[in-house]
Amino acid sequence: MRVFNKVVLYTDTDGRAKFRDEIVALAEGTPAAQLSPLMPSGGYQLRHSPVGFRSQFHCTGTPQWLFVLQGKMEIGLQDGSSRLFGPGGHFYSADTLPEGAEFDPNVHGHWSRQVGDEPLVTLFVRG
Repeated sequence: MRVFNKVVLYTDTDGRAKFRDEIVALAEGTPAAQLSPLMPSGGYQLRHSPVGFRSQFHCTGTPQWLFVLQGKMEIGLQDGSSRLFGPGGHFYSADTLPEGAEFDPNVHGHWSRQVGDEPLVTLFVRG
């Protein structure tokens, strides 16, 4: 059985954003078109970010999939690490503010930026 690697950006128990990998079984469909189970979604948005775009540290408001359609996107964490996602790259963004916490840009969240000389086009699909 084939699997899909789901990269998850999440908030750990210490309130800091981290990445982890999860496996999604592709147990449905046929050998020529292996599918995961159907997952719910709550709408989608497209975003265009010009060359030079960079956000401040922030948390994800509502967990959602992010798919890079064009360009390159870097996601940076508080610990100084980052990951780069190019066209076809994707991750599940569930880096939400811990319940009852007040946002602290020195502890919580992640930043994102466009990389290279091509604008960044992304698709957000609410989970």
